[in-house]
Amino acid sequence: MRLIFMGTPAFALPSLERLAQSSHTICAVVTGLDQPAGRGLQIQVPPVKRRALELGLLVLQPQSLKTAEFAAQLRAYEPDLFVVVAFRILPAHLLTIPRWGAINLHASLLPKYRGAAPINWAIINGDQESGVTIFRLKPTVDTGNILSQRSILINAEDTAATLAERLATLGADLLVETIAMIAAGTVQEKPQDDELATPAPKIFPELGEIDWYKDAFTIKCLIHGLSPEPGAFTFWQGKRLKILRASWQPAAPSAEPGTIVACDKKRLVIQTGDGWLLPQELQLEGRKALPVAAFLPGFSGTRGDRFGA
Repeated sequence: MRLIFMGTPAFALPSLERLAQSSHTICAVVTGLDQPAGRGLQIQVPPVKRRALELGLLVLQPQSLKTAEFAAQLRAYEPDLFVVVAFRILPAHLLTIPRWGAINLHASLLPKYRGAAPINWAIINGDQESGVTIFRLKPTVDTGNILSQRSILINAEDTAATLAERLATLGADLLVETIAMIAAGTVQEKPQDDELATPAPKIFPELGEIDWYKDAFTIKCLIHGLSPEPGAFTFWQGKRLKILRASWQPAAPSAEPGTIVACDKKRLVIQTGDGWLLPQELQLEGRKALPVAAFLPGFSGTRGDRFGA
């Protein structure tokens, strides 16, 4: 089968690698533009572009997906299938180019968590299960017929980063299996139930400010769902303090939410609206992230001090 692969971030790498090792032909890899990033605004190459070049694949980086010239370029490869993993929304006229249409790997059990940030929201909302879905693309976002799904448990220690790694590998395996079924004509499509759909909108940094009056489990879920980026945060002596990993435990209220109730060489305990939060990894503004045992020797807080603006 002749494929055109479309993707940009690291999440798409396991899928690209598995397909490159398969019997299918990747005619071209379409990815995002090189972009300036970081404090020095150094030009950063998308992970998918870097890996595709290492694999000896042709890379396309169109300024726009909407031009007739780009459509003609894709059509010239006579693709059987577009395979999309963590990429932009495709214009409707591109979906008619491949003989067998276009499929997308999405990091949720659709129709749950349609949108840009399904992994983040699954953890933020305290879900115990996540998964991947391969579905047929149509012009409206994340609404096409489901071709296959596979679920996975969310661990208490999972952050958005660790869950993304596991889902990327799971999705790559399922993608190869699903393409084989498409080629064999055995895949069975199932329409999504729109009444069961839930959103997973884009994450903005302001979502990360910790409300200490919420319960400890909810705060811990926010922390892990936003780790490592953009990060959940509070304030300490006028500086932003990110908490990147944490645990929690039930405890009767003994102080105002946001108050340090215990602090020693290995442990920092913070009162919430219900229960205690125990940060495990922290990053003070302008400094690198540290495990709590390495953070505490330079921390000036003591029992009774409070976090917050």
